[in-house]
Amino acid sequence: MKRLWLVFSQTATVLLAAYFVVATLKPAWLGPMGAPRAAITLIEAPASADASPPAGSFRLAARKASSAVVSISTSKAASRDPRSNDPWFRFFFGDQNQEPRAGLGSGVIVSSDGFILTNNHVVEGADEIEVMLNDSRKAIAKVIGTDPETDLAVLKIDLDKLPVVVIGNSDAVQVGDQVLAIGNPFGVGQTVTSGIISALGRNQLGINTFENFIQTDAAINPGNSGGALVDTQGHLLGINTAIYSRSGGSMGIGFAIPMSTARQVMEGLVRDGQVTRGWIGVEPNDLSPELAETFGVKARQGVIITGVLQDGPAARAGIRPGDVITSVAGNEVHNVAELLTRVAGLKPGVASRFSLQRQDNQLELDVVPGLRPKPRRPS
Repeated sequence: MKRLWLVFSQTATVLLAAYFVVATLKPAWLGPMGAPRAAITLIEAPASADASPPAGSFRLAARKASSAVVSISTSKAASRDPRSNDPWFRFFFGDQNQEPRAGLGSGVIVSSDGFILTNNHVVEGADEIEVMLNDSRKAIAKVIGTDPETDLAVLKIDLDKLPVVVIGNSDAVQVGDQVLAIGNPFGVGQTVTSGIISALGRNQLGINTFENFIQTDAAINPGNSGGALVDTQGHLLGINTAIYSRSGGSMGIGFAIPMSTARQVMEGLVRDGQVTRGWIGVEPNDLSPELAETFGVKARQGVIITGVLQDGPAARAGIRPGDVITSVAGNEVHNVAELLTRVAGLKPGVASRFSLQRQDNQLELDVVPGLRPKPRRPS
């Protein structure tokens, strides 16, 4: 009897162990006898890319503008020293042949005709300019015109069905408005960054002759030059141009040329191949107490003239050294940058009214501006 009980207990133990092993590893083998598992019901978002974006998303603006932003690759042939054929020169200095230089930048398609707006420094001196669209199409671009004084250039490509950006109103933006910067930083591919407008009307930075920058903290890095600064509707507000940086990368201080300036330059380049600006032939300086005392003037606002070109437009109109120009064509001027911009906007050959102060006297003079000379290229 004891032996039968021992056999029964051992058999039961083995069967029970086998049951737990099968229940753990292969519960399906047990059929309906297996312990039921808890079911999890998941609710998934629609997979469609056209679903409504979440609150605060810039998806629609980025999608709308990105297709019109292009990557620009430039190449310049190696320069050869004219003395490189001299064996004695090669003996002392070695082979001076330089490698071809390549550059990267961005641009914005502004017309279905293929016109692209970018920075002058992106394409300056290039022998070949290749444009790659966001849809991977490529084309060789032709330079329509450049304007070094605003650092703008217009290119043209011949492709069909080009995406075009919508031009926004850069004069209506305010500090604090949200913006997106779109370009090809460091050649990694098209990138969208976001920020706000940090300041307006930045000038006297020493970047261009005519400066009226939009400042933004949207990340702008090398390669973004010539790219788009757009609003939250995807409308083009400016052309990204420069950054303030100690490291070469973004530090949250970037500058864009507003479209109010870029559009005027672009239209002149497309129509005439150059930008026509007014010029009066003076040497202006910001009004300071020292200069006011030197010339004996009591003006508190305006730009003091320290030199006048002989037989230039200003000299013929009667402007003299020591005069303080306070307004041009009804627009007040407070510094040299404003005076240059106001005069540049005048039509050559058409008289404009200048208000100025000469010592204690207020004067009104009609000045006929001439055509601003082209800037000299560095040797």
